[in-house]
Amino acid sequence: MAAGGPVPMDDSDDKGGLRAALGGLTTRGRSFLAAGVAAAVCAYVLGQADLLRVGLLLAVLPLVCVTVLYRTRYRVAGTRRLSPSRVPAGAEARVHLRVDNVSRLPTGLLMLQDRVPYVLGPRPRFVLDRVEAGGRREVSYRVRSDLRGRYPLGPLQLRLSDPFGMCELTRSFSAYDTLVVIPRTEPLPPVRLAGEATGYGEGRQRSLALAGEDDVIPRGYRHGDDLRRVHWRSTARYGELMVRREEQPQRARCTVLLDTRQIAYQGAGPDSAFEWAVSGAASVLVHMLERGFAVRLLTDNGTVVPGEGESGFAGATQDSADAAGLMMDTLAEVDHSDGGGLSRAYDVLRGGNEGLLIAFLGELDEEQAAVAARMRQRSGGAVAFVLDSAAWVHGESPATREASEQRLRRLRESGWTAVPVRPGTALAGLWQQAGHHGSLTQSAAVGGTTGGTTGFSGGWS
Repeated sequence: MAAGGPVPMDDSDDKGGLRAALGGLTTRGRSFLAAGVAAAVCAYVLGQADLLRVGLLLAVLPLVCVTVLYRTRYRVAGTRRLSPSRVPAGAEARVHLRVDNVSRLPTGLLMLQDRVPYVLGPRPRFVLDRVEAGGRREVSYRVRSDLRGRYPLGPLQLRLSDPFGMCELTRSFSAYDTLVVIPRTEPLPPVRLAGEATGYGEGRQRSLALAGEDDVIPRGYRHGDDLRRVHWRSTARYGELMVRREEQPQRARCTVLLDTRQIAYQGAGPDSAFEWAVSGAASVLVHMLERGFAVRLLTDNGTVVPGEGESGFAGATQDSADAAGLMMDTLAEVDHSDGGGLSRAYDVLRGGNEGLLIAFLGELDEEQAAVAARMRQRSGGAVAFVLDSAAWVHGESPATREASEQRLRRLRESGWTAVPVRPGTALAGLWQQAGHHGSLTQSAAVGGTTGGTTGFSGGWS
């Protein structure tokens, strides 16, 4: 949830001064003023004193309303709360507004309005009755977007009106909040990656402390430590009990590569191939984090998210929920790159030790297919979901299908498990299909790790 802090509002917020207040005259107020001036002129020309009094009354009434409204010293505090502040595309979020009258005087009629982007729906407006001194009013409205992104909400505006409806003044708060619309995710079926052990530390890479060797990294003794783990050489060196570190299991790694090249995708909108790729990458990130993997998001331009820890993986310095939120926020704003190719992503991967590689690729020419093929040599396992965006826009044809099969064949020859993505296909079915092809094998014992699997909820469930 996000909240905008209370912001007091009084007449000092009206930067335009009295001239701006005169600009707040309503149609009724302008009509009264015009009628009064016209009556006064006619009275002067005709010499009618009674008509002059009527004209002065008509002209003075809106001016008095402007002055009184301008000098009104209401102090009103407004608060906004989003529930939740991060939602998947197509889901609704509720915005709660609270207005507190912190002055000693009751307010008049207040019209409350919040600024929202047009993609979230119509601008919400509320009419608040008289708010007593120290009182509060709470209202709420819903927002929804089919397009991912970051959308500002606010600032909140209050429109003050006099009892005669002659003048309206708008006062604005300065605080605003941001609603993050993340890609849709879909649950993936339980599968087990090839070569994965059933235990968290069994069959996986480990960081071992070598007992009795010079390169051991000891630590201070803690209450409850086994005395058999005391490292006597370090104890003699430091003058206090030192024990050998226990073996530290490392989390299995997974890199999710998202191809964002503009040249690789055709079409736009929520049902385009690019949006399917973004949604697919988000689904895989969530799924792998739930299984206890250290995960990172990599784009074709070489950007790594979360970017902290060893090689950019979400590890001990950042828990899974925070890492997931950061990567989902990145996917909420990701857009097409300049089309420089996959070489920068290959440079990130060429160091090796990236674990499983799962890629969402757009259209590949011969050069980019060769770069993708070399990526497989640096990975322990690789699955590529290849989208033929031309088929998403124009439909499949024998020519496009043949070209797509050639690119898939090139990837498979280099060791990729390459899966074609047809328009409207669900990722869950493709995920199972990849398992049948060999890089993923069906298993009922998913999540069998005994330490490190992190569940998370909230913002995008």
